[in-house]
Amino acid sequence: MGIKGLNSLISKHAPKAILEHDIKTLFGRKVAIDASMSIYQFLIAVRQKDGEMLTNDAGETTSHLMGFFYRTIRIVENGIKPAYVFDGRPPELKAGVLSKRFERREEAKADGEEAKETGTAEDLDRFSRRTVKVTREHNEECQKLLRLMGIPVIIAPSEAEAQCAELARGGKVYAAGSEDMDTLTFATPILYRHLTFSEAKKAPISEIVLEKVLQGLEMDMSQFTDLCILLGCDYLEPIKGVGPKNALKLMREFGGLKEVVEHLREKQTEKEERTADAEDGAKKKKGGIQVPEEWPWESAKKLFEKPDVLPASEVEVEWKCPDVEGLVQFLVVEKGFNEERVRKGAEKLQKFLNVKQQGRLDGFFTAKPRDDKRNEAKGKDTKAGTKRKVEDKTEAAKSKKSKTGK
Repeated sequence: MGIKGLNSLISKHAPKAILEHDIKTLFGRKVAIDASMSIYQFLIAVRQKDGEMLTNDAGETTSHLMGFFYRTIRIVENGIKPAYVFDGRPPELKAGVLSKRFERREEAKADGEEAKETGTAEDLDRFSRRTVKVTREHNEECQKLLRLMGIPVIIAPSEAEAQCAELARGGKVYAAGSEDMDTLTFATPILYRHLTFSEAKKAPISEIVLEKVLQGLEMDMSQFTDLCILLGCDYLEPIKGVGPKNALKLMREFGGLKEVVEHLREKQTEKEERTADAEDGAKKKKGGIQVPEEWPWESAKKLFEKPDVLPASEVEVEWKCPDVEGLVQFLVVEKGFNEERVRKGAEKLQKFLNVKQQGRLDGFFTAKPRDDKRNEAKGKDTKAGTKRKVEDKTEAAKSKKSKTGK
């Protein structure tokens, strides 16, 4: 789920923090990618023309393997070295969110069965995608595939996003790659989004720089973490009645989540007291802002600030030559892939993983700003420069006049 509404807040209040890249301009970068998010993405997106997931002759799902094999090759071909991080055991505080996801899947299954009788093909496809669940087998198969490809695999003790952020902070990689915005809450310096999207989508890679996010929102890291929790994260549901705009306003007004929660509870108590004797008091209590009796934001903050991760210094991130025959055995013999395509893919891996990457010359590449506010700022800088030049010329003329006595 990530952080609700965070991307829109950053786009509006910290536009300089977001840059858009063509994947070709990211050559030379090492990226830790949230594999668990990628598996889910592939299971939903990599499908047959009829909307069903890809399967082999034995009826085994292969969408996740197809996605990892070909999208990873595309990443490597563009000079990027990916390392994939898999989820470990989820924190106990996440149990509520996981339970709700299970309930939604069960509802989607029931709706899907009903749609088989009365629904359209679009209805069936929609409900089918909502029932997707990443299994242990999916994880194990993807890990086996990546190791055969020569790509580093890291199993996180807990959250994959947190481990990606740790590897980026520790200098093992340049950035964390994930669609979940909470990767920023785990303090990754750089976040790449859309890195594993299909080429057909033509979506640029979005780069979000944490330092510029904090500057634009006028917050320190602790306040930013508070804001993310207030918006709603994987550990806590958002407070009813507090949307992104209001959340930012409250944080700027009170400075911290502790003070915000105290303020909201006081307002809620006052409202309940005013409406206690009213005939429609019960209805009024349901409206407005409501802070749950149990809303352990302090525990959520600890999970973000001190997550269960492997220290970057203890993690080995090494890219190796692919095991070509191992790939053929696994993908072709066991999973029914086309042998010619698998061997061609393996050749590309051999070629690009063995190439010693040259240093980046960032001056040759310019990323596109996310919106026109950057151009506005550039215009202001140009005007300011012109004004300084005019002032300099005026001062020079005055000085010349003084020396000549005219």
